[in-house]
Amino acid sequence: MAPPPVVTGISPKEGPPGTRITIRGEFLGTRAQDLIGLKICECECLLSAEWKSQNKIIARSGPCKGRGDIIVTTQSGGQGTSTVQFRGYHETIGPMKESAVWVEEAPVLSFVWGRRALSPTNYQQEDPLGLSVEGNEKKFPEDELIEHFGEASGELTSDKFHPGMFLLQHHHATTFDDLKAGLSYLQRKVNSQKEGQLSFLKANVGSVMEQLETIMLLKEQFEADLKNYGENPMEKLEAAIKQSMLEANKLFDDVLARRDRADATRNALSVMQRYKFLFCMPVNIEKNMKNGNYDLVINDYARVKNLFKNTDVDIFKKVLREIEYRIETLREVLRKKLEEPCSLEEQKKIIRHLINLEAEGDPAWDAIVSHANHLEKSIKASTNEYLDNENRDDNYRGGTVIKSNASTPMSIKQFKLTRADENNAPFRVQCIEELCEIVMEQLPDLWRLGQSYFTGQLHVAVDTEKQGPFKSLVLSSIQHAVDAMNATCDSELDASWLLQNLKCIRHMYASLIHLDLPSDALDLFENFIFDLRLQCLLGLFKETADNVIMLNRKETWNIEYTDDEEGITLLPSMFEDMVEDVVKLGRETAMTCGPRESPLLADFNQQSMYHEAVKSLFSSFARCLQQLAFSGSEDTFDDEVTTVSQLTGSPAAYRIRDSKMHGPTWEQCLLISLSNIRYTLKVVLPRIEENLKTHGYPDLSSAIGYKSDWTQLETLDNAVLEAYLERRCDPLVGTIEPNMYVGNLDWTIDLLPTHVKPYAQEILDNLITVHAEVRRISPRLLQRVLSHMIETISEELARLITCVNGRFSSAGIIQARTDIFFLKKALNSYCTPKARNFFEEASKAIPQPASQGDAERIEILLTKVNSRMRLQLSCLITDADSNVDNVEYGSDDSMTV
Repeated sequence: MAPPPVVTGISPKEGPPGTRITIRGEFLGTRAQDLIGLKICECECLLSAEWKSQNKIIARSGPCKGRGDIIVTTQSGGQGTSTVQFRGYHETIGPMKESAVWVEEAPVLSFVWGRRALSPTNYQQEDPLGLSVEGNEKKFPEDELIEHFGEASGELTSDKFHPGMFLLQHHHATTFDDLKAGLSYLQRKVNSQKEGQLSFLKANVGSVMEQLETIMLLKEQFEADLKNYGENPMEKLEAAIKQSMLEANKLFDDVLARRDRADATRNALSVMQRYKFLFCMPVNIEKNMKNGNYDLVINDYARVKNLFKNTDVDIFKKVLREIEYRIETLREVLRKKLEEPCSLEEQKKIIRHLINLEAEGDPAWDAIVSHANHLEKSIKASTNEYLDNENRDDNYRGGTVIKSNASTPMSIKQFKLTRADENNAPFRVQCIEELCEIVMEQLPDLWRLGQSYFTGQLHVAVDTEKQGPFKSLVLSSIQHAVDAMNATCDSELDASWLLQNLKCIRHMYASLIHLDLPSDALDLFENFIFDLRLQCLLGLFKETADNVIMLNRKETWNIEYTDDEEGITLLPSMFEDMVEDVVKLGRETAMTCGPRESPLLADFNQQSMYHEAVKSLFSSFARCLQQLAFSGSEDTFDDEVTTVSQLTGSPAAYRIRDSKMHGPTWEQCLLISLSNIRYTLKVVLPRIEENLKTHGYPDLSSAIGYKSDWTQLETLDNAVLEAYLERRCDPLVGTIEPNMYVGNLDWTIDLLPTHVKPYAQEILDNLITVHAEVRRISPRLLQRVLSHMIETISEELARLITCVNGRFSSAGIIQARTDIFFLKKALNSYCTPKARNFFEEASKAIPQPASQGDAERIEILLTKVNSRMRLQLSCLITDADSNVDNVEYGSDDSMTV
């Protein structure tokens, strides 16, 4: 809305009615049609106004008198103000003076000093004081004259003549002595006029006598007429005239009657031809209404009202009643059209028609209410339509035939016509798109219509009290749309469809921001978009978590080695790629703030939900790894044999996981899964955490319980290791005691040993088998796996040796100590303090050698065994250990290198 007009200058500043005034100021209208009012001293002068520019208007003053403001009114700025004033006055104008107004013939005036003017047109009087006013060029201020004398006048001919005002107007600069001289001149002039009346009669005695004779003659003639014709001779003359008229009428009655009928007919035809427009008006109204030419109807109606509004002719009144009946019908038609959906310009046009037709009520406000109701109905109808289609779709898929409202079964063909479009989008997604289109199409028109109403563009009386109800209508419509969208946005939809909904709603929101809607109205959409963004982000993570669980179907068990010699499959990389994709997608869509949107994940509750979503990703990957690791737990064979015993059974071939294709054994799957878990914990998860920080996500370190197995991978790691150890270690340990006493071994025999016992060789061979299996998959797991196995083996050896209870012969002592020392040294690379304690416990349970010779025999035997089993020992030596050839066995029950 433009600023109100301001008048800052006028030229001239005073004048009589009809004075051409140049008005200058600011904001005096954007065009000629914008100027709707101009008052000069409370007189309306719009008809004479000529708009030149926003700063200039030329007009003529009206019949104003006194001082007053110049008020300009425009459509764009409303009623303005004035910083200057114009003074209007009425000057005495004679018959010979050109004037813009009609001037009545002035009466013959009689001056105050007793002499009449010779002519009524002689208004230019000399100064009564006989003084010259040539030096008084500067006039006395009119404002002060009006302030002191009010309605009095300084004109000699005025009834309100005031001598003081006359002196101030004409002689305010005259000296006092001159005024005294003028008074003397005025007195002499009056006295001379009184003395000169008798001389005037003497000079004109002939004329006076002639006038007296004429008066006497008129008197005598009047007296003679009274005698001859009486006091009132006109009565006889009037009676004679009437009698003659009666006689004349008798002669010409028939002729006059026919003439009257012909005149009446001619008059009727003339009236019909002259007022053809009026009589044809009802038919023209109906024809133009059918053709939609409402402007023609309104123009004709306004013309009829102006011409025949105050007519007293009955036939005209009857035609006017017919016209009013049809105009009322047109009003009803326009009101119904106003309730139907149409464009903003069409609505403004209908409102203008109703206003021009003088419709009752407030058509503009009715249009606003109707538009708001139509918007809500459209939202409700669209929502119900798509939800009904969805219900019918669900029932159809369930094999149920649904009946329509007319109780007619719906055919499959009819059902397919209501299905989704080419992209097969769900009905709820289509419903959101439809709702966004409805809001973008109708809400801006509603808002602009309201703004046009309150700014006066609809040419109706603006009711400012309706601004509150209008705002409530807009808020109610927006709330209705938000509720419908909120009810339609199903959290069970795929994340891609939720993102499609977010895109549509954001596009709609951006278009509404440009409307300059109230903040509380935009906040409704902003809050809904914020919730939808959070829902989309969580939906993306949830969908990714579901897809992560399905990664077990993509596992090929093909091992690739990292720079750290870790054997892993592509599974951790696929998991990392999926997380990276969802992080980028979430950042580009939900996390990125659009126009007038708040940052996401700013408070504690949102961060908690985000942490749970990320945790679900890791948990899903843990479940995927768990399924892969323990997928062989149900693979059993009726003739299953131990794969580690080299004595109690022949080596079992790798079991086939699938009857149709060869693959790794379950034990190898456990090792591969264990390696994937460790790689994920050590490499993948830190990279994921860093990637989340890089893309602006909250730090995971603030999550509750983040360090206490937050990903469930630590628990799974222990479970997988325990399962592998159970598959490998338990059978190995179970073979130690049977192999130790195979062949009726007795520690009390006197047969000198020549080699370590078979059980020790079996332990070493089985560990080498496990070592080879682990090393082939992931060398990084050797220390961890073998250390656990050696702890269990050393514990079993300590138990078995302790159970002998000291029943050792000299040869048995040599044999037992040789076996224990050999195993201790051979497994030294993977021994833990706990395992060393068990070996020490076993060594202490064996008596010391009976003699120095027995001790030397133990050293010689160990050296011999070391030489013979050099290949086996080299298999278990790590890079930190020395060459096997340099192994020496001391007599202090320990082996030194």
